[in-house]
Formats: sequence, structure tokens, C-alpha cells
Amino acid sequence: MPTVYIENFAVCTGCEVAILDIGEALLGLLPQLDFVHAQVLMDNKWFGSKGDGAKLEVPKADIGIITGGIRTEEDKHIALEMRKNVKTLITLGMCAVHGGIPALANSSTREDLLKTVYNTHTTDKGVTPNSGIPALLDRVYAIDEIVKPDVQLPGCPPSPEVVAGAVVSLLQGKPFTMLEKSVCDDCPTKREKKSTVAIRRPLQNPDHTQGAPLTEMKCFNEQGIICNGPATKTGCGGGEKVPRCIKALMPCRGCFGPIRAGARPMVDMMGALSSIGLDVKQIDDRPALFNRYMGSHNNLRVLPKK
Repeated sequence: MPTVYIENFAVCTGCEVAILDIGEALLGLLPQLDFVHAQVLMDNKWFGSKGDGAKLEVPKADIGIITGGIRTEEDKHIALEMRKNVKTLITLGMCAVHGGIPALANSSTREDLLKTVYNTHTTDKGVTPNSGIPALLDRVYAIDEIVKPDVQLPGCPPSPEVVAGAVVSLLQGKPFTMLEKSVCDDCPTKREKKSTVAIRRPLQNPDHTQGAPLTEMKCFNEQGIICNGPATKTGCGGGEKVPRCIKALMPCRGCFGPIRAGARPMVDMMGALSSIGLDVKQIDDRPALFNRYMGSHNNLRVLPKK
């Protein structure tokens, strides 16, 4: 029976919930797996069974799953040890694959972040803890910036179909890949490739008749509501294919990451918006908006002060 090791770093544990959301299919999958470490499921310790060991050790496993980006020295150490001790390493969710929301912090220095947290204007000056807790790294790293994963599953969180498909493929000894297509490829809204309006507030309701099919609604970007669909990998819609945010009448926020490795979402989005006549200079903080879930890989970094 394959053994499974699940570890979570800088993350909200929404990816673990996505595993549960597989539903009834999970009941048939779980008996085929033996979990040797999963903080969200069981009480387990790194420093021996009683927590009194001299050094941190991770168990060996056939499949290792990491959720969350690497923020601390401890995260980095565990990731390196997991790579040594698991046969197949999976990074699950945007925090692990591209840094996710925690990597928005990469726009600031570690020192500025600590100053903000421990020395605010509304409290007495505090002392930054430096004992008994792992040290912060200079920024948030995606897992593949530290170790090489075998499978990467993006999403915030990934769709249950993607998670189940990857695990089943591994159990069957088959490769698992995701299509290099954009959200726009699966979006049913109408596109005329031109916009006649200015950029609108992001949470403003789109022009759409309630109850009408999405095929009758004009593209979000062409309505002036910024949608990251042109630069985002599709797959969040699962078997239905229709992107889940679009289905809920919300523009894509980019949570499935770039369409292909090495892509630059901000550059791609600025090109896509300019091509339909929108003025991208009207958008505040473009780096954070277009790299909302992708702050690692140097997409977000501290800029020199003017």
C-alpha cells in the first residue's frame, strides 16, 4: 500500500479542504493509501514520538504532498528532507507552486514586515521574537525554488478533480499533465476584442441579465472589469470546464497561475488589456494585481525607493 506524507507551510489549509471536496470518490481512494504524516489529520511530531528528539526528522513515503510556500528556515529544512525521503513529490495549490497570497509580502523587506507587526502606531513598542521560533527567510519561496517537485497542481484551492486525477494517475503509474490553455479558452462569454468603456471598480456587477446564459454576457475585460483570464491557466472548472469564478459572475483573479512555465502574467495582461483599448495606466499597483497569487519566482520584489 503506498504511503503518503502531507506537509503544510505558509498556507491557509484550503488545499486540504479541496482533498475532502473530492467527495464520494475519496472513499474509494483512501483505503489504497497509508498516511504516515499529516498535520491536519493526526497528532504527529518531528522530534520523535514524544517530541523529545535531538533533531528534526521526517518519515519516508512513496508520495509526498506539500501545501504552502517556504517562509521560514524550518520550512526550507523540511522541504529538503522531504525531497530526500519521498519518491514522488507533489506541490499542491498556488502557495506551494507560485507563493500564493503569502508571497504578496515579497513586495516588502523582511525588516519592514516585522516592524509593521511588532511596532505599530497603536501599541507600545514590541520586541521581535527570536527564540523558540523558526527564523524568517528573506522572502516567500515557491517549493520549486528550493527543491524539484515531480508534479505541480496549481489553484487556490485546486479543483477536486485535479487533485483526484493526479493521485489516481500516480497510483496507476501514469503521467499527469495539465493543458497549457487559458481561462479565456474555456470562458463562454462573448468577446468582440474591443472595449468602449473605461476601467471600472473590480467588484462592480457586470452587465448581465439575471438568469440569462453566460454566452449572452460580454467579456469582463471588455466591460472594463479587470479579469486575469487571458494570462491564467484553465482547469478550475473541473469537469464542467466553465471557470468557477466566471460561473459565479466574478472575474478571474488568476488563482491557477500562468499558462505555462516562465510566463510573465503582468506583461501578458497589460498586452491583452491594451489590445482591446483599455488604459493600463489607470490600474493602481499593477504588479500585485496581476501577480496576486504568483509573488515568488521574482514576480514580486522589493523595488528601490525613489
